[in-house]
Amino acid sequence: MFRVEQLLDEGASTGHVLGLDTATGVASLALISHGRVIDKIDRAVASHSVSIPAIVDELVGNAGLSISELNAIAVGIGPGSYTGLRIGLSYAKGLVLATGCSLVGVPSFDSIAIAARESGEVAPGASICVIFDARRGEVYAALYRVVADRLEKRSEESVVALEHLASRITGDTLFVGDSCANDAAALVGRRGLGVAVLETGTLDLRGVCVAAIGAARLAHGEKDRGESLEPLYIRTPDSTFRKTTRDPAAIATEGLWSSERKKSSGGI
Repeated sequence: MFRVEQLLDEGASTGHVLGLDTATGVASLALISHGRVIDKIDRAVASHSVSIPAIVDELVGNAGLSISELNAIAVGIGPGSYTGLRIGLSYAKGLVLATGCSLVGVPSFDSIAIAARESGEVAPGASICVIFDARRGEVYAALYRVVADRLEKRSEESVVALEHLASRITGDTLFVGDSCANDAAALVGRRGLGVAVLETGTLDLRGVCVAAIGAARLAHGEKDRGESLEPLYIRTPDSTFRKTTRDPAAIATEGLWSSERKKSSGGI
């Protein structure tokens, strides 16, 4: 994954793109156009469903545009707040139906990792770990490594026990997320590795990164269909649990980091 400036350059032909992420309690939105950031708003909200339409109107209106002039909307698909993701994605799909603009889903952790990279607090060779509380004693996490002018995604988004995650980290790491970032940093720091923590509330480029990744994907001819784009929940909801005859011990351990793989840095 490239840096923000490179993504903006790649997506410069896309036109007006609205970026929207509601994975956390902070609504992060941005409007980019032809390779430039026009405006952005990061705002803590009590209700995404109440606040998002007004914030979009404010953002688009300040730019002297109307919603019908948007060429695309890029929306963060998680993982994150179940309710926040549903509201953000539903709003984006509604906007696409009303205006006919294009739709792109962007993994929220990718946008957070790129925003963290732009903070300048992580050196080449170090890792960025995006981490959020998944409850039940587990965390959502994904690992990235800083290489020259881009990020390598070292593991897909997974749900994993905090201690297991910490044991898998072998180098200097910047943790980004909620309070679990501090917990993970404490565990890894005890092993003598260099750690730092960046709260997502300080990442004022999250909406910009969602928009920039989406614009770059569109420039490469990639877009999503509204009827098939779904939130990236990672964990299966309790309500869909089914009985199984398989070995409980094997089930308890499989899947942890099973999706881990080294992904080509040229993916975006």
